Amino acid sequence: MSDLRIQQPDGDATLKDWQYAHNVIIPTHSLSLDEVRERARRNHLEIAYLDDDLVGCSTVRPPTDETPAATVIARVLAAHRRRGFGEELYARGLNRARELGAEVVETVVLSSNEDGLRFALKHGFVETERYLLPGDTIPWIDLRLS
Repeated sequence: MSDLRIQQPDGDATLKDWQYAHNVIIPTHSLSLDEVRERARRNHLEIAYLDDDLVGCSTVRPPTDETPAATVIARVLAAHRRRGFGEELYARGLNRARELGAEVVETVVLSSNEDGLRFALKHGFVETERYLLPGDTIPWIDLRLS
């Protein structure tokens, strides 16, 4: 384990850090602070720091009555990649998904995020779908843990 400190956002300052990491890594789908607050009510969000430096964030969308799948997304800022931090965020997210009763684990990656796609494939995810959201020009890739 590293000296990474991972926590749930607990106020506007950490919600803004989560928002920043999300928006840098997914620039085609920037979220407002109000949208992040709404996501925090329905999803399990975490933020990661090394000392006081923001490293990344994660999201676990819990399974629902309609689908037994949980979505686990680990995001690491480019300056902190390839140091094991994504592994820690992903492992925590995967454990959380299982605690929530997920029978299936999925993730989603913006196709322009080559590091994120490589990470998902390395961890046993397989592509299930590519699609464009209305107004987007960069496809999203849905993947499922095999």
